[in-house]
Amino acid sequence: MTRSDLLDVVYRFYPQGVQKIMRSCVPPGEPVYEDTEEHRRLVEAANRGRAEYPTWEAMIHRLGDRYGLQNESLSLVAGGSEPACSARIWLTEETALSFHVSLLGPYYGIHLPGIPEEEPVAREVAREIEATYPGYRPIPPELGNEVVPDVDMDGLMMGEATFYMCLFSHKWTWVDP
Repeated sequence: MTRSDLLDVVYRFYPQGVQKIMRSCVPPGEPVYEDTEEHRRLVEAANRGRAEYPTWEAMIHRLGDRYGLQNESLSLVAGGSEPACSARIWLTEETALSFHVSLLGPYYGIHLPGIPEEEPVAREVAREIEATYPGYRPIPPELGNEVVPDVDMDGLMMGEATFYMCLFSHKWTWVDP
């Protein structure tokens, strides 16, 4: 997995240099983010994610039987164009790790909060993801935390979104290490 590989995936689903502006804010007839081929692909990926949701649900139920788990994918089920299925496992009353399975490519991520209790849980989550989604690989932090310079996402300005955010959604930021 290289930076170039990840850029190819991101640019397939997010238009380069196009700001996510509402149609009412641009002159009549001018294209907007939602008109792009890339956005259409993102919506199709989310639709596939909804169709395959029972696989995700079965996995998080297995993990939820062992840990305090919160499913963060309900917006996907409700019709959102999320790029991943996401959940978090509470390690303490105030600290959770989050994990994400991308709908855009064979990638997953586990966002660690940086406490001692995280390691055995992270290993178990990784084993469960890899068993449920054969061929999926984690994105290394040195690539995942890199900013994609010319992509606009919900709530982020161009030049703020990382590979992790593009492939797993802004929910990646919900766990602060």
